[in-house]
Amino acid sequence: MPARLATGDRDFEARFAALLAAKRETDADVDAAVAAIVGDVIERGNAALIEHTARFDRVTLSAAQLRLSPEEVADAASRAPAESVAALRVAATRITNFHEKQRPQSLDYTDDVGVRLGMRWLPLASAGLYVPGGTAAYPSSVLMNAIPAKVAGVARLVMAVPAPEGVLNPLVMAAAQLVGIDEIYRIGGAQAVAALAYGTATVAPVDKIVGPGNAFVAAAKRRVFGRVGIDMVAGPSEILVAADAANDPSWIAADLLSQAEHDVSAQALLVTDDAGFARQVEQAVEDHLTVLPRADIARESWERNGALIVVRDWDEAAAIVDRVAPEHLELALDQPEAFAHRVNHAGAIFLGRHAPEAIGDYIAGPNHVLPTARSARFASGLSVFDFMKRTTLVGCDAAALAALAPAAIRLAEAEGLDAHALSLAIRLNRRPTA
Repeated sequence: MPARLATGDRDFEARFAALLAAKRETDADVDAAVAAIVGDVIERGNAALIEHTARFDRVTLSAAQLRLSPEEVADAASRAPAESVAALRVAATRITNFHEKQRPQSLDYTDDVGVRLGMRWLPLASAGLYVPGGTAAYPSSVLMNAIPAKVAGVARLVMAVPAPEGVLNPLVMAAAQLVGIDEIYRIGGAQAVAALAYGTATVAPVDKIVGPGNAFVAAAKRRVFGRVGIDMVAGPSEILVAADAANDPSWIAADLLSQAEHDVSAQALLVTDDAGFARQVEQAVEDHLTVLPRADIARESWERNGALIVVRDWDEAAAIVDRVAPEHLELALDQPEAFAHRVNHAGAIFLGRHAPEAIGDYIAGPNHVLPTARSARFASGLSVFDFMKRTTLVGCDAAALAALAPAAIRLAEAEGLDAHALSLAIRLNRRPTA
């Protein structure tokens, strides 16, 4: 059963701390296995990709078959239901509109000393988009990963998507067609991440890898970071719903299960000020689980990682939210905006009783690739900024240098960096002091 906590209980602090500290993915062999796979791809390239694809996805490919041809993509996409493709188009438009408003502004000005200072933003040259294709296929992830890259101006977009048993998901291919992915490879797991980072004879390396995946993908992204950039090391999905008794418990239960059904390691938490309402939500969860197709996954997630937290007041609730730093935060309250202003740590916040997290997963506009495992304390969701880099500019004329150089020379000498001091002093027609 899910954990039941109440802030008024003597053991609340210990139990809540244990809930925060619990590891939901504990496979000790993941890092070692990933290190071996990444090293194998670095050493053997395509041969390793083909071998690991046969092992994990149960499909045998030649080097020429690693990359999908435009005809294969079009053929698979043509089998996607027209209604679903139409829904993808609506989502793509909304996601694009939101991300276009994120484009950063460059700086360029001259200060009161006469020094020209600036900052310019440029897109990355290439990006690799990892799209899960295991227990569930996610065409929405294609949109969420690719559209901010497109808006940023990335010239080359590469997608890696596993095709278990050789099967391509039609709607994933339709999404890739819709956003204009340049290259698609039917590879997944740690081997795909390694190929995107280091390249093979078939797969040219990229500058940054983004997108969610399982524990092996996350470990591989962590391992290749530094060789390439990554968006984040994403863990299992999570949701915290703050809800009062004015809500329909069936609605809130459905919201909790919307994340629990992702994975047995996902986490769903309810924070409420009404113990009776918490019991109603718990019963509603049981009712939904009798009919949901992914009930086995959702039940295991709910019973292993879920929690019902009863607070004495909403001041306590705000502090709890910040300690959890959830990926998704729903505020099913009368005044959600006021509560939201008190929250410092959340990946995405959903305001009010009619803004379920699922609307953000697909069609609202903001990105659904969000920080997990309490990393919302220091990280943000995927955005246009993740596909851009900034370069600063400094320009001095003789007068500006003369005004600033004496202080810079003194600092260089204090640090014992004489060549630094010399490069400044020589332009002032004098030598640095001894």
